[in-house]
Amino acid sequence: MTHWLAQTERQSKLLQAILDPQDFTLLYGNEAFCRLTGLVAPEGEVKEQNICLFDLFADFDAIAREKLYRLHLLPLVLRDLCGIEADRWRLLDEPQTAILKSALGGEPRIVQFWLRSQHLHVERINPEIDEFADMDLKNGEIPSQEALEAQIQWNNYRLTGQLLWEGLDVSDRETLQNLIQALIDPQDITSDPEAFTTVARLMRSLFRTSLTAILSLKRENLQLFICQGDRVESIDTLTWDSFANSQLQRAIQANRIWNVPDLKKNNASAIEEELWRRDCRSLLLIPLRWEGQSESEGQLLGTVILGSDRGNCFDRLDALRAQSLIAPLKTALRQAHREHFTRVHPSVAWRFQQESERRSLGLSPKRIVFEKVYPLYSISDIRGSSKIRNQAIQKDLLAQFDLALAIADTALASREIAFLQQLRTDLLAYMDRLSKQIRVEDETMAQQYLQEHIEVYFPYFRQCGETAIAAIEAYEKACQNDHQCIYDAREDYDRAIGQINAHLRETWGKWQQQMQAILSHYCDIEVTDGIDSMMYVGSAIASQFSLFHLHSLRYEQLRAVCDCARTCFAVQKHYNLPLAVSHLVLVQDTTIDIFHDEHTEKLFDVVGTKDTRYEIVKKRIDKGIDAKTSTRITQPGMLTIAYSTEQEWSEYHQYLRYLVREGWIDSQIESGAIEPLPGVTGLKFARVKILDSDEE
Repeated sequence: MTHWLAQTERQSKLLQAILDPQDFTLLYGNEAFCRLTGLVAPEGEVKEQNICLFDLFADFDAIAREKLYRLHLLPLVLRDLCGIEADRWRLLDEPQTAILKSALGGEPRIVQFWLRSQHLHVERINPEIDEFADMDLKNGEIPSQEALEAQIQWNNYRLTGQLLWEGLDVSDRETLQNLIQALIDPQDITSDPEAFTTVARLMRSLFRTSLTAILSLKRENLQLFICQGDRVESIDTLTWDSFANSQLQRAIQANRIWNVPDLKKNNASAIEEELWRRDCRSLLLIPLRWEGQSESEGQLLGTVILGSDRGNCFDRLDALRAQSLIAPLKTALRQAHREHFTRVHPSVAWRFQQESERRSLGLSPKRIVFEKVYPLYSISDIRGSSKIRNQAIQKDLLAQFDLALAIADTALASREIAFLQQLRTDLLAYMDRLSKQIRVEDETMAQQYLQEHIEVYFPYFRQCGETAIAAIEAYEKACQNDHQCIYDAREDYDRAIGQINAHLRETWGKWQQQMQAILSHYCDIEVTDGIDSMMYVGSAIASQFSLFHLHSLRYEQLRAVCDCARTCFAVQKHYNLPLAVSHLVLVQDTTIDIFHDEHTEKLFDVVGTKDTRYEIVKKRIDKGIDAKTSTRITQPGMLTIAYSTEQEWSEYHQYLRYLVREGWIDSQIESGAIEPLPGVTGLKFARVKILDSDEE
């Protein structure tokens, strides 16, 4: 019988240790315990090594240790000194979880354990102290555990006997749970290297892998994401030919967990050659397909590739664990497939998240619509930016043609050749035309002309003497930049535009924070030659929306535009820029419906034809013409308000009075009608001067 018990103990996975209850010093550890912790203990005797159990834990500090000690001490005090069986202390049956430093594989192991304290006895060190004397405990009226713990004097007790510690290695179970949690997290693991590394680390612990890869199929585009160690790479040059006759292709066709015990070097496919090069000798493949009543039902979602640097690494248990991961793996890849939902404005992100969750359950796509929202549009436009840039193009091109002409002249001075004379005449004609007019295509075509008619002959021109060589060097030095042409005037223009745009965006961003604090709303900013701001406000976006919120945001929008104008004044003064900026707000007091079209780059489009009018006006209003004077309704340094109805004007006239009172604008208002736009008539405008901060 003794022999049988000894054999059973060696084969058992139950971890057992005997502890001194006063300080948790190890007295004995069974074979499973010693093997897991790496302790060398003949016959399990470890008393002489003076090791505290909790020194073997990586995450059990002195506070947690004291709490556990007191949890077991209190029921013993009630039992041994008060004669009360504290059977209601069910917490003693609740297992504790800790990370145990392990000798197995060098990695810490997660252990679930129990302390068996019912065989211990407790006595008071000073019998005179009885903190429960005033409590009538024997009548069964036992106070709460918290009340007892507050009353007890912990240092007045001594435990005798031996404490039994029992544990189970639950590392794989906990790792599996942590892996499932990491996979169902909303973060896209194919775009976040840190998230992918976390998943790969857990895969490595659970499956003993050396490589984790995800083959993702998005709209027929194949991409392979690989994590080996802590390094994440992506390969997007794959085609279906890369998988021809491969084990991966067979797994996808069979649509089941596929074990590849021996990945031989002389394999048939490009993908297997790549995996072999990365020291994969065996594979476990997990194909994933869409499910549910949708258009994509049955289509391939992707495949997870687990690779090991050892042959025959994976077994039936690995296959069972992989099977349990299919659902969370699909969830993770669905996150990657709805990439167009991941970078949306916070105000509407909740609706996109709802749709993402619907689709993750296999439900068919449903259009995202926000009904009856108010549009608030504004634009700060750098006036005449196209004309100024054309002038910069003209200046740069003429400078480069001058250098090219100097090369031709020095070559002709060396030797007059009729062909070269004709090239020079063509250069002069081209320069004459550029000095009078710049066309859209000139920026590229003029450069191409010089390459084909001058630069191609540089080898010959270098034979025409030192003067010609110096002229060529001057030309090449002037073009020695990323653009490979003279780009001085255009660089000054780009810098000026960049400065204005950067300051405009910063100013608008500051005001956006204030406006979002009034009410959550959608806002999209587009930066070109100035900035366009499109806001949508309504109960479909924020349920607490009211008329007060709408009017507050409209007024705040006007203040923000005025501040953008002041920003432009300051930038122009500081950088001495010749650019002028005009500012416009488009008013519409009727609501529109917007929706998300997954087939376009824009986040939102208008729903019906009744809302198309607003979009037409929005695109063309900054070029609107005063019907009386035939001049632009927008003017540099001024705020223009475009509207349709007297009700709209009455509301905004009130706002203008407020702006005058705050010192943002001048009190003089210019107004008029706007010439009809294609498909739109009846628009009016009001225009006021925006005051510089010095003019308040």
